[in-house]
Amino acid sequence: MRLKVLMVSAAVLAACLPGVVAAQAPQSQEPDVIVDQGRIRAFQIAVANFNGQYGSELSGVIRSDLRRTGYFEPLDPASFVETGLTLANAPNFPQWTSIGAQAVLYGSVTPRSDGRNDFGFRLYDPYRQCQLVSYQFTATPEQWRRIGHKIADMVYSRMTGESGLFDSRVIFVAESGTQLNRVSRLAISDQDGVNPEFLTDGEEVIMSPRFSLTDPNEITYVGLGKDYSRIYLYNLQTLRRESLGEFDGQVLAPRFSNDGTKMAFSIIRNGNTDVYVMDLSTRQVRRLTTDPGIDTSPSFSPDNSQIVFTSDRSGSARLYTMRADGSGQRPISRGGGIYTAPSWSPRGDLIAFTKQGGGRFSTGVMNTDGSGERILSSSYFEEGPSWAPNGRYLMFSRQTPGGDTRLWTVDLSGRVVNQSGYSGRGTDPSWSPLLDDAPVRPGSGGPDACPN
Repeated sequence: MRLKVLMVSAAVLAACLPGVVAAQAPQSQEPDVIVDQGRIRAFQIAVANFNGQYGSELSGVIRSDLRRTGYFEPLDPASFVETGLTLANAPNFPQWTSIGAQAVLYGSVTPRSDGRNDFGFRLYDPYRQCQLVSYQFTATPEQWRRIGHKIADMVYSRMTGESGLFDSRVIFVAESGTQLNRVSRLAISDQDGVNPEFLTDGEEVIMSPRFSLTDPNEITYVGLGKDYSRIYLYNLQTLRRESLGEFDGQVLAPRFSNDGTKMAFSIIRNGNTDVYVMDLSTRQVRRLTTDPGIDTSPSFSPDNSQIVFTSDRSGSARLYTMRADGSGQRPISRGGGIYTAPSWSPRGDLIAFTKQGGGRFSTGVMNTDGSGERILSSSYFEEGPSWAPNGRYLMFSRQTPGGDTRLWTVDLSGRVVNQSGYSGRGTDPSWSPLLDDAPVRPGSGGPDACPN
């Protein structure tokens, strides 16, 4: 990960840290030093409470977003020496370096005559004494939480060089009831689990909700009734729901192509499960696999030229790739265990998966040719990884022995693992793309902007 400024603040590896071992050597030789692990020190950022309506709550959202990445440590506001910051003035830099702040963020919420608010902010580097980012959003007062996410995105992007992830949402299957009388509903929340809403009434069993990557208001999911299974398209803005039609067999695991023009899914028919693709404009369906094994869970590459899927044609479930027309099918997973739920990274460089083996379930990633497999998280039970819009974090569901299934996130290092803020039972999450594009290129500021 290109962590530009953050890597400047990474912990320096020294012989006094665990994992740095000096091997014995003759006195006439310099000792060999073996470095087998390091520590990353989180970036110390001061987020002052914004002035104005919902100012302190908005700042709390920013702190929470940044803290959950694992790369930022927001300082306790009680430690701040300087108070009363205003957008008209730069901060008193020595007062911030004295408490170890490597960046200072502050802003204000100003009412407008049309009933909306201006949300302005500035981000400074107190050591170089220059401005990193400044911007102003205009929105209704009720949108303060979303503005907090958008500001956090701009800070994250400026400090890491990566695109943001906070101004996004998650759809998932919310579960309630008992094992014998379980109710599942399609649900949606902000990416931090706040503001959950139920989109279905529990009359159908809900499976495999997925976002379109071209339209964050368009989703698909499977609804199972007593005598039917249907793939639905659902628009979150218009609330319009439509079925993709009736199929001869049970449908599973729908997923949009990345340009939004096609839908890949599986059909169980006559004891066999194969992958199909539908052109959403013509509703024409084409069968892509014909193997007698179980072929399911298709996921498109970002350029839509390839599909990764799960198949047990070799005797146990492994990951396979094929061209978008079904040709060139080949296995890519190489380790032992059962591989399921593949998901192609929006960056195109990795494939995430669930792996079962050794009595545990794991969330991992591999290169698109199957090399470089890495396990990021492992527990009693977990499944269904979904990529954050910047391709640096995954959300999945995890269950503890005898406990409920919850939503969790993990970063690509496997070091930062967090439970989602959603307090209920949830499975099968799908992370949306950013709700809109970044308003400006962060760091493109005025005459006092810090050099990139």
